[in-house]
Amino acid sequence: MDIGVIRGLITLVLMVAFLAMVVIVWSRRRSAEFESAARLPLEDVPLKHPAVQPGRE
Repeated sequence: MDIGVIRGLITLVLMVAFLAMVVIVWSRRRSAEFESAARLPLEDVPLKHPAVQPGRE
């Protein structure tokens, strides 16, 4: 096997993996999970460790 064939096979495997990830992310079955994950940064959740709270010294 030539190095070009090996590089081509690696490219093919990575392209298939990328397309599989795109299909998984855009599937309707998982949309609720991704919707809730997208809202996580906007939720106001208190910090659990008191030493890490801002404004406290």
